[in-house]
Amino acid sequence: MIDVIEIQKILPHRYPFLLIDRVEELIPEQSIKAYKNVTIGEQIFQGHFPGHPIYPGVMILEGMAQAGGVLAFKSMNMTNEEAAQKVVYFMSIDGAKFRAPVRPGDKLEYHMNVVKHKGSIWVLAGKAYVGDVLMSEAELKAMIVDK
Repeated sequence: MIDVIEIQKILPHRYPFLLIDRVEELIPEQSIKAYKNVTIGEQIFQGHFPGHPIYPGVMILEGMAQAGGVLAFKSMNMTNEEAAQKVVYFMSIDGAKFRAPVRPGDKLEYHMNVVKHKGSIWVLAGKAYVGDVLMSEAELKAMIVDK
């Protein structure tokens, strides 16, 4: 398990844009399971949508990417100091699908699996669940680069 304090040592993201709360399972170079507790206190709900809060799909994709970033960094055996000098950039998002709305009170679980890894390039298949219900899926390609 990796808690939010350790996640912040790996990723540069901070509130309100740190979109994973905890990593429950990580198998280097294979997969990660992480989650975010979606609450009504999220700033995004002030405008998306008043009276009918829905967690935006783009935020789900970003959460997938952040979970994938943790997986990549932990797979590359970098120290926290080395990781602090790197950043993960999106290269592409393919096949994104949004199957059901995510709402305040949901525990959004990200399941990311490595499709391909070569050098600094990672291709990950991502799925987002609330309980056993598939909410979203996409294939993400990212590159780890120097800051």
